[in-house]
Amino acid sequence: MLTPGKNKLLRLDAPRAEHHREALGIGEARPRLSWAVREAPAEWQQVAYEIECADVDSSDVVSSGRIDSEDSVLVPWPHPALESRSRRRIRVRVWGSGSAPASEWSPPLTLETGLLKKSDWTAALITPDVPGADESVPLLRRDFRVRGPVRRARLYATAWGLYELELNGVRVGDIALAPGWSSYHHRLRYQTYDVTEELRFGSNTLGAWLADGWFRGRLGFNGGTRHIYGDQRGLLVQLEIEYADGTTECVGTDPSWRTAPGPIQFASLYDGERYDAQRELHGWSAPGFDAGDWLPVQPMPHDTATVVAPQGQPVRCTQEIKPIADITSPSGKRIVDFGQNLVGRLRVRAEGPSGAVIRLRHAEVLQDGELCVRPLRQARATDEYVLRGGGAETWEPRFTFHGFRYAEITGDVDDIDVVARVYHTDMLRTGTFTCSDPLVQRLHENVVWSMRGNFLDVPTDCPQRDERLGWTGDVQIFAPTASFLYDCAGMLSSWLRDLAADQLPNGCVPYFVPAISAPPLELETLTPAAAWGDVAVLTPWELYEQYGDIEVLRAQYPSAKAWVDCMTAHAGGDHLWDTGFQFGDWLDPSAPPDDPTANKADPYLIATAYRARSTAVLAEMAHILGHSDDQRRYEELARVISDAFAQRWILPSGLLENDAQSSYAVALHFGLVPGSARRVTAGRRLAELVKEAGFHIATGFVGTPVICDALTDSGHLDAAYALLMKQTCPSWLYPVTQGATTVWERWDSLLPDGGLNPGDMTSFNHYALGAVADWLHRVVAGLALAGPGYRRLLIRPRPGGGLTHASATKETPYGRAEVGWRREAETLTVHLIVPVGVTAVVDLPGRPTETVGSGRYRWCIPDLNCADAAGD
Repeated sequence: MLTPGKNKLLRLDAPRAEHHREALGIGEARPRLSWAVREAPAEWQQVAYEIECADVDSSDVVSSGRIDSEDSVLVPWPHPALESRSRRRIRVRVWGSGSAPASEWSPPLTLETGLLKKSDWTAALITPDVPGADESVPLLRRDFRVRGPVRRARLYATAWGLYELELNGVRVGDIALAPGWSSYHHRLRYQTYDVTEELRFGSNTLGAWLADGWFRGRLGFNGGTRHIYGDQRGLLVQLEIEYADGTTECVGTDPSWRTAPGPIQFASLYDGERYDAQRELHGWSAPGFDAGDWLPVQPMPHDTATVVAPQGQPVRCTQEIKPIADITSPSGKRIVDFGQNLVGRLRVRAEGPSGAVIRLRHAEVLQDGELCVRPLRQARATDEYVLRGGGAETWEPRFTFHGFRYAEITGDVDDIDVVARVYHTDMLRTGTFTCSDPLVQRLHENVVWSMRGNFLDVPTDCPQRDERLGWTGDVQIFAPTASFLYDCAGMLSSWLRDLAADQLPNGCVPYFVPAISAPPLELETLTPAAAWGDVAVLTPWELYEQYGDIEVLRAQYPSAKAWVDCMTAHAGGDHLWDTGFQFGDWLDPSAPPDDPTANKADPYLIATAYRARSTAVLAEMAHILGHSDDQRRYEELARVISDAFAQRWILPSGLLENDAQSSYAVALHFGLVPGSARRVTAGRRLAELVKEAGFHIATGFVGTPVICDALTDSGHLDAAYALLMKQTCPSWLYPVTQGATTVWERWDSLLPDGGLNPGDMTSFNHYALGAVADWLHRVVAGLALAGPGYRRLLIRPRPGGGLTHASATKETPYGRAEVGWRREAETLTVHLIVPVGVTAVVDLPGRPTETVGSGRYRWCIPDLNCADAAGD
């Protein structure tokens, strides 16, 4: 082992507030702070810190003084609570052990609170609609004057629907699909924009586009339902101007605003957008425009107590992709191929006569050389642009998004240039994985792309058809992978608040959040479903584990407890949950196309196993939060459920009464097989089932995330690798061999003969089955957490499957961790980077386990052919 890194001067990153990447308009009066020490002597440990807080608008500076603590992640705010519109500049310095002086001050974080109180909102919610208004997108505007030099200007905005703002003819910000989708009647998020530089002395104009979006647009299956949250759109805008002389002025939405039809004749999340450039009102959002014939708006009652600042990032365009091929279909249509299944929309450049129409249809796959739209069901996914004429024109839709790789372009213009613009929640990428096998590498990239496509403000199931809902089961199984790949703490914490708000009075968790009635799934008749409802317990727990955030446990504890109590109410006196509807091991590959619940695993075995797991985790949550009575109660309940599970489904030999891959995988991974001898038998039988299936996968949504871990932990790493490396259907690599660039919903969404799966539920962009990436990170590369927030790492790579190298990186709350290994010349070489303030338990093949501190390490050890050594 080499000596870890050379001594360096301490270097700190700028601190962070809560989980915000941008600390403008935050909603926390006492924001917790985090920082990372990027450079320090080897194995250096923080023993104290000091936080300095300066008022941006005055010379006031306060300090926490030296605080003796090793903590540097989400530490408590050490100063008085902030008021609305507070602006502070935060710096941190730290001490290590011994007599060394403190570090230099970190670079500063400038944070600003938003509107924290209901009374801060003086603007009115206004609507341009009359009941039953059509789906066109109205424009709204107001003129105002700026009377002197401006020191600062903030624009706070939200809507019932989707909005975009313009100030003096220029778009405000780069956020898309604002304010996003939340449980609107409980939580309506607003956005904050710095518009200081956009204001001008004298005349100014504030304008807005207002579309249906999730609030009033079509949502759900079988044609969907409109007006779920209301039949009138609304806009709430408050522009606060602070002048150089210290006076202030507020320009808000009120009855003085005016409205008129705009060029967007139709905007639907499912169906697309139609824009008629001939109807543009040039200069409508700039001073000097004559709005004399515009109509008045109407104020609407609205409780501003529901208006909250966002916890996570907004949706933005994060990438542009040019076509890789231009295809002429058998019917003579032009189809462009972007080479990547993605989520977003097209930007069009064209020139043609006034009134000429360009039509864009989107789809994920081709069938017989033509655009295949059957998987979209009743989503039209079609955008239309009517040219104004007179020169080159550029257009992109505003209020829709599509899931697609291919776009069919038809219309009255021949020379049309297009580029795909990728949209999703603008999360920071935090985790990577690489390996020597190109198919496995592509599988991992497909997982990343499916997460990008489906983490669009809410964690959706699919981004293309008439659904796009926040299915709870999907994110429950994918949360470990998601949290490794991206910093999604803010987004998922916010979504969990909606889950708690929408949870039914009996504790039942809706199948998707935000919860809507989407026939045939009516909220009024909803019954609890295991694995889906368990998101209320297991996902807050995952966020605590990944980010070290105890407050997410505190915030979600009542919801988690209500879910566990709901399961108890539905279980029998024998503690088995063996009645009622269950999704079970959804989309087991043996299930027929028209019945995804018909799988080999007993759905009630799955339900009872999840009940045991969530009850045990709830007991751990209670322990951390100091609820000792609850801890004892749920620990005992978890034990009783586990005993009942074993008595009902586990034979004395250790075999399961239900002989299915998923049943064994779940029972083993959840620790429900008692006794080491029985665990050996159960693990051996799972490996036999995998081998009997020719190493083809035989699990659905529930079994897939845990089967490789169950095999690995029971001593069958070779079988786990064989399962991973299989290329024929059904397997993880089969879609890759078929050219997939995202994860499919079904193992056979595309059949081996090239045909489309005949089921009416066939998506080519679903992240659920990509949950295997978590195993790639932890076991193949060997980078796992061993303590909340990655303060302690477990480095335990287990090479196999013919791979010659693999590596993973993770931007932890403490800094960058990295592990990689390479097999070469009968030697296994492992390298490791441990961030400052972190310790790592290192468990390498053929070596005793050791614990190391921060630094860089390298080991060269004899290659023991680890997969075989860990197998039977």
